[in-house]
Amino acid sequence: MSASAAAAPILDGDGGTDDTAAYSRPRRGLGTHRRWFTPWLFVALALAVVGGFLVLPFLGTLRLSVTDATLLRPGSFIGLENFRDLFADPRFRTALLNSSLYVVCVVPFMMVLPLILAALLAKSGPLIGFFRTSMYLPVVMSSVVVGLIWTSLLDKRGLINESLATLKAITEPIPFLTDRWLLLFSAMVVTIWTGLGYYMVIYLSALANIDPALYEAAALDGAGTVQQFLHVTMPGVRSTMGLIGILSSVAAFRVFGEIYVLSNGTGGVGGQDLTMTMLIQLEGTGLQARTGYAAAISMVMFVVLGTLLAVQLYAQNRGDEQ
Repeated sequence: MSASAAAAPILDGDGGTDDTAAYSRPRRGLGTHRRWFTPWLFVALALAVVGGFLVLPFLGTLRLSVTDATLLRPGSFIGLENFRDLFADPRFRTALLNSSLYVVCVVPFMMVLPLILAALLAKSGPLIGFFRTSMYLPVVMSSVVVGLIWTSLLDKRGLINESLATLKAITEPIPFLTDRWLLLFSAMVVTIWTGLGYYMVIYLSALANIDPALYEAAALDGAGTVQQFLHVTMPGVRSTMGLIGILSSVAAFRVFGEIYVLSNGTGGVGGQDLTMTMLIQLEGTGLQARTGYAAAISMVMFVVLGTLLAVQLYAQNRGDEQ
């Protein structure tokens, strides 16, 4: 086909030109003048925020972890010496044990108890709004306020010990805030109490997506309330349970406020209830701060959390495939 034939107008049945074909041709201006970076302009601000607040601090922490930097001097490169000292430090082993135990004990309750509350409060009623608000109230309270409330409850002369003494249930106060394990498990109770409302709201949105016909069919088959919960509700929110497991695991391993306030900033008697974040705070603040050592603790914490999340995501994907 010659160039003149290609440029000739297309005639319709009446001998006129066919404008539809002309409009259907690709417009060269839009394609040739588009720049490769145009789509990136829409995400440039988000990338700048992520880079400024996540990537750069991470790289700075990674650099500090291989130096002997302190608060008053930048330090010099020492390689992996901070990590060798870290694994020989008994305080680090104690903090790692406490944080790991926190995850093992708190996460199962965070996955199940909010679901039970959401199932109870999913129905409409005159007092449902009041109970939902009451359960969500601890979420909007700061960890310091929550810690002070529970400190007044768990103190040797607090409400719990005084009530038990009045009922002649105990002869001497229970050391909730001085015993190593009692302090740790008391902090776990505070964490669970604080997070119930937050995860309950997530479950409520997931329960709204379950088809009510499934409950009707289960009721017709003779399933009771517990059986409906086990065979309809829990499978219907399986993916949400996986999400809450991930979120609560990260939050439990990074626990700080509850232990800090209940122990009055000491980490328990002899520092036996220190967590990873508390150890980072102790080593990375003050005039004697060893920022390089604290950065090494942060990097170990990053690796542990990354491994934990990878295992949970793998288990969740395997469960979805079955």
